[in-house]
Amino acid sequence: MLEGVMLLWFIQVAISVVFVAVDIRSTPEAAVMKWGFVVITGFSGLFGALLYVLSCREPLPGTHEVYVAKKWRQVVGSTMHCVAGDGIGIVAAAVVTSGLGLLMWVDVLVEYAFGFLFGWTVFQALFMKSMFGTYRESLTRTFMSELLSMNSVMGGMTAVMVPWMSHDMQAMHPSGARFWFVMSIALCAGFVVALPMNWWLVDHGLKHGMMTVRKGPGPLPQAAAVALAGAALAGHGNMPGAHGPHGPHGPHTGEHEGPHTAPGVGRRKLALMTLVSFAVFAAGFLVAGLTGDLTMHR
Repeated sequence: MLEGVMLLWFIQVAISVVFVAVDIRSTPEAAVMKWGFVVITGFSGLFGALLYVLSCREPLPGTHEVYVAKKWRQVVGSTMHCVAGDGIGIVAAAVVTSGLGLLMWVDVLVEYAFGFLFGWTVFQALFMKSMFGTYRESLTRTFMSELLSMNSVMGGMTAVMVPWMSHDMQAMHPSGARFWFVMSIALCAGFVVALPMNWWLVDHGLKHGMMTVRKGPGPLPQAAAVALAGAALAGHGNMPGAHGPHGPHGPHTGEHEGPHTAPGVGRRKLALMTLVSFAVFAAGFLVAGLTGDLTMHR
């Protein structure tokens, strides 16, 4: 039965990836976010495609700025960006360590380290360097947000991945379909667990969300004019895109335009949320230890 479920899973993943990869080319979104949606869809199939359609796909020409300004869409973009970058590092590490015979808990920590480093140094700092001027500054400014989000992602993943692999030895080897199926389900769980933390990060200006990138100036489409006028009448005149098709700051718009470290976030509050994120990671370890075997060799 599991073989049949996996076959259907990979078929719908392939169809979903093709749809998103082709359709997102016409969406005025930043390149890193486009790649992120393709990666997420590669892990989650229809779930990723649905996220793309509901949170990022421009409903009418010229309305992307207003469409993605909703906080929940910003949060989806933030979480997707994190899970895509971290997921690549985590899965790559799992493939490399599969033949080393590491203890499961050591393997999880290695995957955590690789996932964090790739997500932080590449998907966050490198691709967002233009926002901060230098790569070094970008590394500094994105460290805490990546740490908090990664802890949540890995907590959710560990709680699913370790118990499953403990009871299904075939799922440990990347040469088989079960490994990729388990890693995909685990990453989906990590996405869900990371959503609340990313909501807090976006709400406090510590992470970016969706963006709008247009190639050049042009006349404001009628649909966009109506949408922007409606937003203004609803009292959202300061929202991204409310000053024209490219927003008040040029072609890049979205919640990321504000300062990356909001002045309202004090050291104590940030320290508390850091502890919460590590508690989520620890909870994932606890679930893994109670329902799986962290001491077995992979």
